[in-house]
Amino acid sequence: MPDSKPKTSISEFFPYVVPFLVFAGFSYLIPIFDLSKILVYPAKTLSVMALLFFYWPRIKHEIKVVLDLNAVMAGIAVFIIWIGVENHYPKLGPGSFFNPFELVEGPHAYLLMGIRLFGSVLIFPVMEELFWRSFGLRFLIDTNFKRYSLGSFTWFSFIFVSIAFGFEHHRWLPGIFAGFFYAILLYQKKNLFSPILAHGVTNSLLGIYVIANREWGLW
Repeated sequence: MPDSKPKTSISEFFPYVVPFLVFAGFSYLIPIFDLSKILVYPAKTLSVMALLFFYWPRIKHEIKVVLDLNAVMAGIAVFIIWIGVENHYPKLGPGSFFNPFELVEGPHAYLLMGIRLFGSVLIFPVMEELFWRSFGLRFLIDTNFKRYSLGSFTWFSFIFVSIAFGFEHHRWLPGIFAGFFYAILLYQKKNLFSPILAHGVTNSLLGIYVIANREWGLW
């Protein structure tokens, strides 16, 4: 049941939507304007991080830091699926292919890898879960999304957001599975930290796998 709250103002959309739009803007600037990945990825990471810090007082009540073993296991499961289905389905577009050793030399390549890991594990899961699982799942129930509590369920929003989340990624098929897993965690826990944790675990394992095996196409 919805809460009896007044109509959501436009400014209440900002903490959920603005960081995601900045992230998407930087991501699409690379292929359109042929900007250097050396500069764009750190700039994207810092910009999204700054916005999350700015909006933190307005979103922190949704993110309660607790140990959730189910979230850890879900993150591992998504990673296994992500690697397991590779080369068994068609991808969307050319992908990103982030090889730091082709961009810079020596220790600077490891610095670039560190920035990539930092962003993918600690920053972008927060941004994406705010947009897809907190905002998206509720917005598709009611555009006045704050009337519904975090983790409110409808089949339409669950399926639509999970598929849309998948198609946000070059590897859309495991992305859809990830969307399903992360949403189920939110429905169970009513705490955005659970899908954030699972998302971070998936990305950390994927990052370690990429670096260890030099599978730069997965990044």
